[in-house]
Amino acid sequence: MYRQKDIHKVLLAGAGVMGSSFAQIFAKHGYEVTLYDISEASLEKAKGVIAVNQQAEMENGSLTAGESAALTGRITMTTSKDCFAQADFVLESTVENMELRHAFWREASALTKPEAVLCTNTSGMSITEIAKAVRDPARFAGMHWVNPPHLIPLVEVIAGEETAGEAMQTVYDVAVSLEQKPVRVYKDPTGFILNRLQYAIVREACHCVEQGYASLEDVDNVVKYGLGMRYAVVGPFETMDFGGIDIFNHVGSYMFDSLCNDGGIPAILRQAYAEGKYGVKNGKGFYDYAGGREKQAFLRRDRGFIAVSRGLKALEAKD
Repeated sequence: MYRQKDIHKVLLAGAGVMGSSFAQIFAKHGYEVTLYDISEASLEKAKGVIAVNQQAEMENGSLTAGESAALTGRITMTTSKDCFAQADFVLESTVENMELRHAFWREASALTKPEAVLCTNTSGMSITEIAKAVRDPARFAGMHWVNPPHLIPLVEVIAGEETAGEAMQTVYDVAVSLEQKPVRVYKDPTGFILNRLQYAIVREACHCVEQGYASLEDVDNVVKYGLGMRYAVVGPFETMDFGGIDIFNHVGSYMFDSLCNDGGIPAILRQAYAEGKYGVKNGKGFYDYAGGREKQAFLRRDRGFIAVSRGLKALEAKD
């Protein structure tokens, strides 16, 4: 099985938003990249996504025009399955559907070299279950990135029941080589770690609005200007150390029982979905994005991610 130092040719399967960003990230760090998709139209669209991402990075000074040109030169796009036989490392990011992923990996794992390391990018699908279609699942692991992956550094490296420790280490080391911040996740829990924490916050945020404790705008501001700023620097266990484990025990004695512990989807979220509010993608969500406001929302979000990322890098450089 390949180690990170053996990996030169990377195959990215699926030319959606995530796959397009992956192509840019891997190529930026010197890997020879092939972006594969069954659709020529998807590959054409990916070229546009990559160009927009690079333009944004050039504008903020994190990429020069020369580096951008070199990066593009390391990316090949194809609809031919011949590319699988040459790959040292495969990262798949296709539709979140188990039947389709089984079909993909049943074929793809048979086409790759036996030494190649194989990964799937998913927000929460069982790595163990996907691996049932993989030839030699010991070399297969989950690699959960956070959207937009070229701006948010976290990568969850997830072990399925049959994932070998060597494969986990290779995937972890590849993430490090891309200047990401990988974490190891064992036992393949539903939602891994990030989404378990995220959905716990979403449940309580919905509960606070439903109970009339605060408006959704103010709940968002609590997270952005309070929890978000804190957790960008210190995690929950570090927060308890700084705040005092004794204090958290005392406050927890009455706080935990007061939190929402309902099962199922919160009512406010169900209602928005039923009303056809899908968020930025269709211009209406908890906020209104009609009239071109979605572009400003994306721009503000990405500028914020870039600013936070730069701040964290500056902080780390001083440590």
